[in-house]
Amino acid sequence: MQDIPRLIDTVFRIERPRLIATLARMLRDAALAEDIAQDAMTQALIDWPKRGPPASPQAWLMATAKRRAIDHLRHVRMAEKKHLKLAGAEDDGGAAIAALEASIDDDVGDEVLSLIFTACHPALTPDARAALTLKLVCGLTSAEIARAFLIAEPTMAQRIVRAKATLSRPGADYEIPRGAELERRLGSVLEVIYLIFNEGYAPTGGNAALRADLAGEARRLGRMLAARLPNEAEALALLALMDLQASRFAARVDADGNLVALPEQDRSRWDRFLIHQGLTSLERARSLASKPGFYRLQAEIAACHARARRWEDTDWPKIETTYAALLALNPSPVVALNHAISAGMARGPAVALELIDGMDGLQDLEAHAPLHAARGDALFRLGRWREAERAFETAARLASNNRERDFLAARQAQCRN
Repeated sequence: MQDIPRLIDTVFRIERPRLIATLARMLRDAALAEDIAQDAMTQALIDWPKRGPPASPQAWLMATAKRRAIDHLRHVRMAEKKHLKLAGAEDDGGAAIAALEASIDDDVGDEVLSLIFTACHPALTPDARAALTLKLVCGLTSAEIARAFLIAEPTMAQRIVRAKATLSRPGADYEIPRGAELERRLGSVLEVIYLIFNEGYAPTGGNAALRADLAGEARRLGRMLAARLPNEAEALALLALMDLQASRFAARVDADGNLVALPEQDRSRWDRFLIHQGLTSLERARSLASKPGFYRLQAEIAACHARARRWEDTDWPKIETTYAALLALNPSPVVALNHAISAGMARGPAVALELIDGMDGLQDLEAHAPLHAARGDALFRLGRWREAERAFETAARLASNNRERDFLAARQAQCRN
């Protein structure tokens, strides 16, 4: 019985996005859906230790959450009925609730993808769309999302509350849109799937070096989206990027769960099937659009790594050129940092250090661990040990993920040897 809380936590973490998506479609209220999903988990913590876990924990959570949602709708319906009587108006005798109960298990498509399209509603700002999706679909805390967006936690918490309130108003659509409306939201949907994958690839907090469950969910959603839009180059490019990055997962951590840097990874453990899938999707994206977009350029960079059988075979000049194109398309401090790193690999660490220190928006990354880690690596390769040690020390202090912190602390220790 002592492992039941762990079982509940694991099942809830996996099923949470689907629970919230299904409940949001029923209730037309994302905030309420999140609360009822949490209530179902709380009920499991009460019931399962007494009676033992059910044969299908996932089905139990879903059934419990749906019953609570229907109870809520009945309560609301009763209150409305009283108001109608007071006003002398007619009601439908509960037909709406009955219809909902009769159709609640109908196949209406993928609920999680529907929830992402809902979270990407045009009434929300782009940042609010991404933040709300990371909260509802990935289960990140406001603090974790704030770190990802490089803003203060209270600001992010207020942004999420306002976004939920906006989507609880009448008229919010909890289904996958069609036609022009789908095209209108596509960019935001691609962005949040990309953010979900990145949170799986490099978690902003916690003890895991990677979260294959989140990355796998992002890839599943990416495949569904590409299947719905087979001629959309950027949807295929994002799918290619995720498959290529995921191909390295088995080599990215060691037996103890610690991060393994790219130069030290055992490339025989890279998933050749995923690499083939990624390169195939990338080739299809190329055939659909002559001008590369944001995801296509990143997929091209991932493909350079995937094709290199050894670290020494990496085509760094091509990667630097591609990052330069990506920076021109999306001039952000994070892209500029990655461009500087690739330039350092292609042309030497002094180039990397010069580009990093001369970056536009450098101040925006001062609390960003990768900035100091990149400086530390360049300084280390230049033999400036003490400066490198201080940079890695700062990076480790700023890292919010424990495995990343351990990795950076180990790099710091290397500077003393």
